[in-house]
Amino acid sequence: MRRRALLRATAGVGGLGVFGTLAAGGVSGQSASRQSSFEPLGAVNVPKAKELVVDPAGAYAYVATTDGFAVVDLSDPAAPAVVFDQPDIGADQDGGPVRQIFDVKLDAANDLLVATGAAQGSGQLDGVAVFDVSDPTAPERVVFFETPFFNHNCDVDAGVVYLCGNDFERNGIVAYDARSGERLGDWSVVDVDERWQEASFGNWNLHDVHVTDGVAYLAQWDAGTWMVDVSDPTAPELIARVRGRPVETFLDMASDEARREAIEPPGNDHFAAPDPSGDLLGISVESWDAGGDGSGGPGRVHLYDVSDPQNPRKLSALLPPETDDPSYSNEGNWTTSHNFEFRDGLSYTSWYNGGVRLHDISDPTDPQLLGAWRSENTSFWSAQAATDEFFVASSRRDPTVSNARQGAAVITFPVVSEPVTTPGGTETPTPSPTATPTATATPPSETPTPSPTATPTETETATATASPSASPSRTPTATGTAEAPSETNEPTPDGSSGGGPGFGPWAALAGIGLGAARYLRRGRRED
Repeated sequence: MRRRALLRATAGVGGLGVFGTLAAGGVSGQSASRQSSFEPLGAVNVPKAKELVVDPAGAYAYVATTDGFAVVDLSDPAAPAVVFDQPDIGADQDGGPVRQIFDVKLDAANDLLVATGAAQGSGQLDGVAVFDVSDPTAPERVVFFETPFFNHNCDVDAGVVYLCGNDFERNGIVAYDARSGERLGDWSVVDVDERWQEASFGNWNLHDVHVTDGVAYLAQWDAGTWMVDVSDPTAPELIARVRGRPVETFLDMASDEARREAIEPPGNDHFAAPDPSGDLLGISVESWDAGGDGSGGPGRVHLYDVSDPQNPRKLSALLPPETDDPSYSNEGNWTTSHNFEFRDGLSYTSWYNGGVRLHDISDPTDPQLLGAWRSENTSFWSAQAATDEFFVASSRRDPTVSNARQGAAVITFPVVSEPVTTPGGTETPTPSPTATPTATATPPSETPTPSPTATPTETETATATASPSASPSRTPTATGTAEAPSETNEPTPDGSSGGGPGFGPWAALAGIGLGAARYLRRGRRED
């Protein structure tokens, strides 16, 4: 497999909006220890960047790049640099290369990196590539294996790859040996209640999986979040269901209603991961307003006490940044939650056009917003801890340039211990979340209530949408409204339009049942 030239890491960067913004802000030479405001430390252009993971030392970031992955050296957070770039994964396979590589995951203990695709079901090659990254500057492929389903997200832990096996019949977690590609075992919500097969795919797809300490956390969209024991990956067993909507809600549901439910809250469990203790669980909700009537809106990151998995307790939630258009459309201004990480009492969260946020969650019943940053030049996919002094985030596009995805970037930010403001912004982080503990597995509705004015403070009852009169800001501030369109108007490599909720073209299948799904699967295999 060939490697792309690394010129993109340095050549032409000054012409990209996000880099011009950083230079204008004069932040490129600052260190985290000297940071007096919450703004970027440095950035590097990584075209078509999606998910990002960081090694335990905070020395390197591994970035999914839609047709491969890149490795970014973080040794100087003021000047991150691409040191390896691998395109065209699976080009030596029939039907290759793999398209839509949106996710990478790292098994640091075994020096293994996993890259998966196609994220949105391209109809071409679906597969998994595992690389030895003992030398991060020169990864070497260990194995490539095909899968009978598309691969939106994955994880790897203790030498085992865990995939979201969305085959329209079981939609479960599937485990593979990371070095041989041998299938080891699987588990599905269908094992608990077969009636899920009667519901529309879009309401119970397995969107993401996170595995740590022998426990898999499954974000199963409207079916909720589940904890599964994978200490023996050949025989996974259910631990508990943290939350979710009853299967009865979706039986005999009309297709139009099923699509709407797949786009709007409640539900929409998108990603779930614990803090290092395993007692605090975060669940990000990816949601929008489906019909422009204000019945939906951007999702939150919910915090649950799962110290007793059989009795999970809702503690609080991290609210989304404001938006002037929460619609699920090309014109929508997405500020819904996306991917995150909890570490050492801090939460690192990404909110698409809403930017990145840093919270103190040492008291998870009362999270405190330490810093928030957003810009018209960015749309964030992920935020991950690096060291005690800085964290890293991937922006998937710069909507101010003609080829938005070419303006994607990896950006470093300071870790601060006290609330700080963003230069040029008007938002001072003074949140006062109201804890709403509940022992129920089915949470109350989180439908936002439109307000005539924007509310700068964070509370559990705060509005999720800004005033209709809010105008976009041209300055990167904590409150400036970004104008980045969604992934839906970005052509995927196979020429189709990629979107969501979560799955792009598969969003159109939100209203189909098992029979139609089986037919489509059969036809796809024969293509």
